[in-house]
Formats: sequence, structure tokens, C-alpha cells
Amino acid sequence: MDKTNAMRILDSKKIKYNTYEYPHEEGVAVDGENVAKLLNQDPNQVFKTLVLVGNDKKNYVAVVPVLMELDLKKCAKEFGVKSLDMIHVKDINQITGYIRGGCSPIGMKKVFPTIVDESALNYDRIIFSGGKIGLQIEMNPNDLSKVIRVAFKSIGR
Repeated sequence: MDKTNAMRILDSKKIKYNTYEYPHEEGVAVDGENVAKLLNQDPNQVFKTLVLVGNDKKNYVAVVPVLMELDLKKCAKEFGVKSLDMIHVKDINQITGYIRGGCSPIGMKKVFPTIVDESALNYDRIIFSGGKIGLQIEMNPNDLSKVIRVAFKSIGR
């Protein structure tokens, strides 16, 4: 398996992680609920990475369980901005270096302020995109602070 940016960063910081691969059609994103099913994992432990833009024109990252919706108002309040919107799908690669369905909170072109839903702290390990479609990383959520600027807050519903 080729290493992704996320994996190389975790390796460089000597952070323990596991990887999972799941079947997919080349270049076609698989929704998070199906990823959890394909991996036979608890969907409450499988997280999706969402990239946002604030009214201040800066980018932010939210990471929530795949079955949850992001509460944009709560999230904006936590980031200290008036409002947030999802970025356009066409802008994902330009902003993050990743593609839709393979966006990891680790290894983006820039380190953006990131909030992970606090439910992640209920688990020793969470699973999220490893940086490409078909690849997931499993690691301790507390170790995220070693590689990105992260806070744990209630941002899902």
C-alpha cells in the first residue's frame, strides 16, 4: 500500500495507527455509513471530515461521526465566527490536496483549525479517512493534537 500524506505524518511523529481498506469503484466516493458497514465497524466510531469556509473567508475543518449531521451554528460559535458554509466540492482538492471521499483531517495542504465532535473521546480509537478513497486510519483521538490544531466540542446532531 502506498503511504498517504496522513500516514507519512503519523509515521514521522511515531504515532500508532492502523489502516483499513475497503472495496470501491476507482475515483467514486463511498458515503461514511457504507464505509462503516464495509469495515464492519461501529458507525459511532467512524468519522467524516468536512471542510468549511467562514464569513471571515478562512477555512475550518469539522470531524463528526458518519451518522451525525454537522450543526453549522454550534460549529461557527466554537470557531468564533459568525457563520460557516461547506466549501464547494470542486474546491476540495485546491484547498486540502485531497479529493471528495478521501479527505483526511491530517495532511492537508495547510493545517486548518479543526474541531472533532467530543463523542470521539468516548472511544480509545476512532476511524477516519486515510487520505484517499478506500483507505481509513484508526487511531487514538487524543493523538490528533500531536499533528493538527484540534479541539473536541459538541458540534454534531
